[in-house]
Amino acid sequence: MKEQSDRLNNQAIILASDGAYSEAIACFKRAITLERDNYLLWYNLGITYRDAGNLEEAKNSLGTAFAISPENPDVEETYATVCLMQKDFDLVHQICEEGLDYNPLHSHLWNLLGVSEFQSENYEKASEYFEYAVSINPYYLDALYNLKDTYSVIKNKTGEAECAQKIKDIES
Repeated sequence: MKEQSDRLNNQAIILASDGAYSEAIACFKRAITLERDNYLLWYNLGITYRDAGNLEEAKNSLGTAFAISPENPDVEETYATVCLMQKDFDLVHQICEEGLDYNPLHSHLWNLLGVSEFQSENYEKASEYFEYAVSINPYYLDALYNLKDTYSVIKNKTGEAECAQKIKDIES
């Protein structure tokens, strides 16, 4: 019976969901030898590495997925998030900016840019990114919480109170 990359992918996903990361990674790698330019295999491998706690390999695999399919919003967001976890702020910006070229209304990428700026202590710039994310999606709680926290740091009490009220309205 001939091996097929989609079957190996499915098998690897099941293994990963059961916590068998080493076996899942081996399956993904085998599938990639059969279909090297399949972004989904690289993406799933990256997620599995991330879940196994290997952020460097996750970053590498997601970087390959991004090179193959830079317009894919899931790839963009996951890759940027892993880079953010590693505090690679320059790469976060590069990924988000390229992703926003494809989809300027991707609120999660705007939020990630804000988080990157917040962690770099560029609070005014962070607030701009969070504000834009919330303007795209007024119900995006993560961005609202981030904006509220940023307003708190920069002593914008009015903005902080408005965010708190919006969060309360959404959550009730």
